[in-house]
Parts: sequence; structure tokens; C-alpha cells
Amino acid sequence: MPTTSSALRTVAFAASLTVLLAAGCSDGGGQARGRGELRNPVPSTASGETGLKRLAAQKLKWRECPAPSEAEGGGPTPSPLPGGTPWECSFMDAPLDYAEPDGETIELALIRAHSVDQQKRIGSLIFNFGGPGGSGVAALPGFGPDFADLRTRYDLVSFDPRGVGRSVPVECEGNRELDAFYARDATPDDSAEEQALQKSQKSYTDACEKNSGTELPHVGTTSAARDLDLMRQVLGDGKLHYFGISYGTELGAVYAHLFPEKVGRAVLDASVDPTKTAEQSSLGQAKGFQLAFTNFARDCVERAEKCLIPGNSVTEVQNWVIDLLQRLDEKPIPGIGERKLTQTLATTGIAQTLYSKEFWKYLEQGLDEADGGNGGLLLTFADLMNGRDQTGHYDNSMAANTAISCADFNDRYSLAQTKAKLPEFRAASPVFGDYLGWGLTSCDGWPVPGAWSHPDVSAPGAAPIIVIGSTGDPATPYEGTKAMAAALGEGVGIVLTYKGEGHGAYNGGNKCVRENVDGYLLEGRVPASGTVCE
Repeated sequence: MPTTSSALRTVAFAASLTVLLAAGCSDGGGQARGRGELRNPVPSTASGETGLKRLAAQKLKWRECPAPSEAEGGGPTPSPLPGGTPWECSFMDAPLDYAEPDGETIELALIRAHSVDQQKRIGSLIFNFGGPGGSGVAALPGFGPDFADLRTRYDLVSFDPRGVGRSVPVECEGNRELDAFYARDATPDDSAEEQALQKSQKSYTDACEKNSGTELPHVGTTSAARDLDLMRQVLGDGKLHYFGISYGTELGAVYAHLFPEKVGRAVLDASVDPTKTAEQSSLGQAKGFQLAFTNFARDCVERAEKCLIPGNSVTEVQNWVIDLLQRLDEKPIPGIGERKLTQTLATTGIAQTLYSKEFWKYLEQGLDEADGGNGGLLLTFADLMNGRDQTGHYDNSMAANTAISCADFNDRYSLAQTKAKLPEFRAASPVFGDYLGWGLTSCDGWPVPGAWSHPDVSAPGAAPIIVIGSTGDPATPYEGTKAMAAALGEGVGIVLTYKGEGHGAYNGGNKCVRENVDGYLLEGRVPASGTVCE
């Protein structure tokens, strides 16, 4: 399951819910250079510079931003910030393969808004909002006003990582095939369903290799971290100032490991646990989503008859939901248009709502409506997770998520190996155990080998990095915060704890979190490690 930030999901949700049962229009952004390209080697400069030196000296051509491309999720052209500051977009050339810096290059899409106070400007603050697979170019304008304080001294910058959005996006199956892929029975109960799952997984993998085989070996996090350092140089910054959320914490930490002396002021919010394998991370997510669901169920029980879900205890609420999912496994119900809500789509939708406590009221409503035979609301949340808009077009976030994850992690689980792991996943989460346990098969048969069992993020000598964790985070459980800080190294990882729900703390409205983060990014004040915000 992706670990995209709740802030990004909230922005998307606001637009998605208003068109729950109505079709709308989507501009795919089909302008010149609407997506990054794979390009032939560029000749050396007159001074004879080649490879990375030549690429580091490139001059970006900033222009008015087009509407987001279909791969980025579509939508309108980004509006200027309050006060009139426009968003500008450009493409940066980077090596396809950093082992061959004079070889083919790719174009990476960037977006920025200038800082307010140019005299006190610190530099660029580069954001990655998670995924892996999330488009930073599409995401940053959506909540740019939330970073108004940071823009007083930073240019706000984000990008589509390689394989994502406009940056040579990974392409797998088409929209119609993806509708079937996401609706499939992802938690098989017998051999026939197991074979069907394997068949659909192979078809998906084959399509990824057919459509994006050249790029697949080069979309991993190490290459993306090297892109960050090239971006730093091209933007004219001596140090990388960085704000990573969710998967963005892993990307930032890998950067710190590779270039510790180049780390400026950095914040990692909703931190992943870099010490865990892909299997351990999935198991951790099962526990995290189960905790979030338990908190939702407890809230429901405390509200008694005001809650739409029946049950006098957390267990009774949980069993009611499990029973609903089993009924959907046997017989899907009407969703939106001709599409039905299946067990898999319902589970996906439930998981999406647990990214933020603000979504609990919609989860309650969606479950109640599904029990009555209307699957529209839960299907909307599933579409949000899967990157599908109301016109039936998918962005490439989930394709990129698979490609990046499989390029990073070397775990490959066969059907038999996966089945052997299921009891542990079911024990971790009665609601999500099967769903996440069967997800271990997603890299089985992938055409590119994985790079590691888990990333090395040790960064001795790096500047302090604030690592934020929320105690009720479902997607990146809080334990990963301390593990990340310890792995970065003594004096580097600074733990900031938020006692609360949700995935990502900075945009959650907590004054204490914002003051500590802003104090560091704007003034260089390092909070004491172990600071707790409530």
C-alpha cells in the first residue's frame, strides 16, 4: 500500500467528493513537452565539460505551468498564490543511468514559486510528498498556501520523480484494464481464485515491461536521490534544503547517506522505518491500519446510537465490517455508473479513509450506505487511492509505486511463500491482514531485480534532520520515527513526536509541530530530540 501523505490525499479528496456521482471534464494538459522525454546523449559543451558537470551547469527555462497531465492526475492549471505569485514550471535533464552520465538523458518536471523576501532568501526548499509515485508538480500548488510561512525565505520547489507524472512516467495497463485490475479479488479463497490473481498480476507486469522496459531499471530511490543532488546544483544551492513526507522521508534519508556534507535544513514527516524489509514494512502497515481502524471503531462505540455502525464494542464494530466485506466478496453491489463495489475496492476505500481522522465521518457514511446496497462513496475513496478520476482516467501513481518499490526492494514472494505468511498478517490485522499479506506477490516476476533488503540511511556528519512521527499514523507507524532517527545517526536524527491521528503532522494543524519545524527551517533553531507535541 502506498504511503502518500494525507495532505496530498486531502487535496484530491476535496475535488473528488464533489463529483461522486457526476461525470466531469478533465484537461490532460496536452501541451508541448507535456511529459518528460527519454533523449539521446547531448554533446559536450564548448569548454569540453561532459556528464554530470555539463548537466549541473544547465540553465532551466521556467514558463507558465500547464494543466496537470493525465499521468499527474489532470485538473486545472495551478492558480497563483495569494498575493499573485505565479507557479512556474520547467524540465531538468538528468542521466537515465548515473553509471553512464554521458549516455541517454531523461527530463524531470519541476515546479516552483519564488520566495517573498528575496533579501533574506535562504534558498530552495524541495518537497517530496510521498508515494512512491506521487506527483510533486501536481501536489504542491494544492496546498502551497499552507507553506506560506516557509515561502517567506524559501523558493517552494517540487518535482515529479523519475517514472512519475511528467518525468518519463511508467506506463502499464490502460484505463479499462485497470478498472478490472483494481476490482479483482485480491484476497483469493481457493485455487481457482489464486490462479486468477496470478494471471492478472502477470498481465500487469508484462504490460509494464512492454510499455516502460527501458526506464524500469532506473526508477529506484538511489537514482531519485542523485536527481535531488543534481537539482540542488542546477537551482544554485550549496546545500539541499528538503521537506519529505511519507515515502519522501526515505528518499531524503537516502540522499543524506549519499551526500551527508550537502544536507542543509531537512524535515522528514511521517517517517518510514528504514530498517525494515518490504515484508516487515507491509506487516507494520497492517498493524498501523488496524490501530487506526480500532481508534475509529472506539470513537463509534463512544458515540453509541449517534454512530451509524452497529456495535457495543470495538470487536462488534470490527466484526460487522468484516461481515460486510465477506458479503461483498460473495456479491458486489452497485457503485458508480456500471461499476460495482467489490470486496477489494471496499477494503481499498476503507484504508484510504484511515489516512486522516477528518475522513472518519465519510468512512462511517460509506459503510452504512454499502450495507444498504450503495457502494458509491467507498468506491470514490478506492478511486482516490488508485489514482482514478471521475472520467475514468488513471494517473500513473500506482504504476510508479510498483515500479519504484520493486526496483528498490529485493523481496520476491511466490504464491506458496505468500500463503505461508498470511497467518502472521491476519493476526496483525483481522480487517487488513489478507489484503496486505497477498500484496507481497506484487513484485513476483518483476523484470528488474531489487537493490536492497532495506536502504542504508546512515549519515554521519550531516546537519541535524528533524524526524516527525504521529502516534496514530496508519501508513507509517510511529515506531519508524525512532528507527529512522537512530539509523541516521547520533546528532543527526532529531525526533519530534505528535500525539495524534493521521498520516503527516505538519499540515495537521498542530501549533507545536509547526512552530518547531518553522523555527528550524527559517531560523536554524534545532528542537531538542524527544520533543513531544499534543
